[in-house]
Amino acid sequence: MTERQSTKSAQEHEDLSQIIKIDEAKVSGHLSDLVRKTVQETLNEMLDAEAQQMCQARRYERTEARKDCRAGFYQRKLQTQAGEVELNVPKLRYAKFETAIIERYRRRESSVEEALMEMYLAGVSVRRVEDITEALWGMRVSAGTVSDLNQKLYERIEQWRNEPITGEYPYVYLDGICLKRSWAGEVRTVSVLVAVGIGTDGFRDILGVVEGPKEDIESWRQFLTHLKGRGLAGVQLIVSDKCMGLVEAAAQFYPEARWQRCVVHWYRNIFSDVPTTKVKEVAAMLKAIHAQEDAAAAQVKATAVVEKLQSMKLKKAAEKVAESVAETLTYYRFPREHHRQIRSNNMLERVMREIRRRTRVVGSFPDGRSALMLAAARLRYVSGGRWGTRRYMDMNRLKEVQEAELATADNAAA
Repeated sequence: MTERQSTKSAQEHEDLSQIIKIDEAKVSGHLSDLVRKTVQETLNEMLDAEAQQMCQARRYERTEARKDCRAGFYQRKLQTQAGEVELNVPKLRYAKFETAIIERYRRRESSVEEALMEMYLAGVSVRRVEDITEALWGMRVSAGTVSDLNQKLYERIEQWRNEPITGEYPYVYLDGICLKRSWAGEVRTVSVLVAVGIGTDGFRDILGVVEGPKEDIESWRQFLTHLKGRGLAGVQLIVSDKCMGLVEAAAQFYPEARWQRCVVHWYRNIFSDVPTTKVKEVAAMLKAIHAQEDAAAAQVKATAVVEKLQSMKLKKAAEKVAESVAETLTYYRFPREHHRQIRSNNMLERVMREIRRRTRVVGSFPDGRSALMLAAARLRYVSGGRWGTRRYMDMNRLKEVQEAELATADNAAA
């Protein structure tokens, strides 16, 4: 082909492209509308056939086999993958028309509902949920719809929160979290108390979550009453911070259980009486206490730390260590393999951070129940994932230690 011919061909192609223009957006919209209408017609035909089968006769047909007759229809909308369709649902004169077709498509609706609730619990704001649903399903879900769906979820949460506790939980972790709530134009706080247990199978479970007016002895009593009433038993060790009233309440309900004060919270309590320039040095000294091979060695090390703090002119910090270090050494009575997990409340603290992350989106709650429900929903969501399906520790070690202690006691008695 010569250069002149090539130029002429290109010119003709350009002229042709100017004549034929394809509006891709209109074509896509037309195809979507066509698919939606096809789905709508197909579903209506299926509904009509289902009504015909129930009546044992076609519309206006009179036969001896007829069991019922038509009484018109009502319209309803259904969200499908092809978009929103309008159905003509038949009505029968004597029997109630029950269709499996709509129920089949409700699975699509249910999956959307579940996705909305999952997004909300995962920390997505309501406004963002609206934008996501419009992008994914072509429909914008209002804040009221999300609220209604959450109410359905809260019913299941309430059932989960009060179901019986089966089995024994040797290790129980207790903690509370304060959330903001609006009250008469003022922002106040509401406490949510949480319990996590390690069962005899070594798996972690959320044992309970309740609303407490504040973290005082009465609130902890009510919480422990709630746990014991649902069947919490076999508790050998309670791990927590030294919350006001918690230790006293725990001793009333589980007198045989030992108490382990969280070493991390204990460190922070000591640091409150230590100058910023000396915090790192004091932290290394305190950690050395809990790095000893047994409780006796740890106590000896604690005595040395107290003397060192006194020589550093840190009298208040020294007094705190001397008075309370024994509360942090209870874990030495349990298997060495469990020491790292049971000497602090870090495991529950990480769960509490999940609640913080989710509730930060909300800001302040209208009431305490809303705060409780969202916290409980988040805990249920976390427990259903890898957190609750992975073995946390080998509880056979605890059984071995108990059997050894029992054998020693029997030999001493003999």
